[in-house]
Amino acid sequence: MQEQTIIIADDHPLFRDALRQAVTGMDGRQEIVEAGDFSAAGTAAAEHPDADLMLLDLAMPGVSGFSGLMALRSEFVSLPIVIISATDDTTTIRRALELGASGFISKSSGIEDIRRSILTVLAGDIATPESYRDGQEQDPDVADLIHRLHTLTPQQSRVLTMLGEGLLNKQIAYELGVSEATIKAHVSAILLKLNVDSRTQAVIQLGKINMAMVA
Repeated sequence: MQEQTIIIADDHPLFRDALRQAVTGMDGRQEIVEAGDFSAAGTAAAEHPDADLMLLDLAMPGVSGFSGLMALRSEFVSLPIVIISATDDTTTIRRALELGASGFISKSSGIEDIRRSILTVLAGDIATPESYRDGQEQDPDVADLIHRLHTLTPQQSRVLTMLGEGLLNKQIAYELGVSEATIKAHVSAILLKLNVDSRTQAVIQLGKINMAMVA
């Protein structure tokens, strides 16, 4: 059986250990790559382009809420990402799936449930907690926003995420290895697609999808 590469991205060492235990208890051979913050998660994904799965903590140092999922989803299109979170209400789960997650695991889950969810995603299916009941987004503004976010190109999605982190155009240009003029063009396109007039309004819109996690 071919070795599977699993990236575990969580800032809590004890929970990383629990995830490692779940992964190593599966059949076959696994290479486990650990990341303790969002930057390390991105590096791990870049260094392991053929990784089979990433387990991503929704609240990690270096990123806010769903922005991390959006950024990784846009940059590593073929990498299945399963969200791990202590915030496991229906709205949070639904929004994670709508923004491209391949599954959702509650941090209150037992080792066997975690393992079962991982195997479900590795088999090509979507994994959600048994208590999850799918439904329509209750906030029409958020539903419209998620639809608009899906119209962004991968690079535009990355730029929006960086705007949310407070980076200036020249800083984003440096991080992405492009000209500042290119970033300005991306920002203009983002504002048009999100139907807002300023980068501040774009960041406010981005924050709306994280509101379910604040409670």
